[in-house]
Amino acid sequence: MHLYRTILVIFIFITPLKANTIYNLIKIPNLEIYEIDTKNKLRYVYATKPFKLGLNIKKKISCYDSDKKVLDQKYKIINKNLNRYSLNFLKKINLKYIVLCENLSIGEIKTAGVPDNIMRTLILDIKFNEEYFERAIHHEVFHIINDSYKEFFNENEWKNFNKKDFEYIKCSTCDNKWNLAIYPETKGFFTEYSKSTASEDMAEVFSHLMFYEDENNSDDPILNKKMKFIKEKISKIDNKFKF
Repeated sequence: MHLYRTILVIFIFITPLKANTIYNLIKIPNLEIYEIDTKNKLRYVYATKPFKLGLNIKKKISCYDSDKKVLDQKYKIINKNLNRYSLNFLKKINLKYIVLCENLSIGEIKTAGVPDNIMRTLILDIKFNEEYFERAIHHEVFHIINDSYKEFFNENEWKNFNKKDFEYIKCSTCDNKWNLAIYPETKGFFTEYSKSTASEDMAEVFSHLMFYEDENNSDDPILNKKMKFIKEKISKIDNKFKF
């Protein structure tokens, strides 16, 4: 039986995967393999047709197929950024499949990505805002990390870093207007989007640490506390992790 399973796994990942096989693995229809021979063993799949997930209209996930030229171009950028995460780290956070599509939305709200640590999957919109695209990749990876280690990223502890009169909006998908531009004067937050929820704030800090590798210190005392918090928690997951 063990030999049979081994042969089956080898067959699945050496031969071209059909849509039904991929669906059985990650429960997303209309996908085919883009690349599986990667440095950190991430498996990239792409939408060949539009797909929709979920029954709740307000939370329904939808995404569309993209042309080959755009797919090839964006894959290089995504792969470059995701190669910064080691195979060991990806195993710890439970991420294995990257779904590439365009015009990704939850309900009617556009989004850069949809993480699912249970299915070990991250859906990425390859046409998401060009200016912030690479930073957004790391932002979405953080949500996988957070979902896998909720006990480390305590939101009440995080909220104590902020000024006492500040309150998060408590909804990150209520509006398309959240701005991802970095504030000239941060005052405890890197972006407007940071102010939506505690988890989005954490994700923005993490993505900043990943994308701006040489800017891990700030004149902002609140942000310094937040960056220290993120570094310490990530180190607990993997003490070899490098920002």
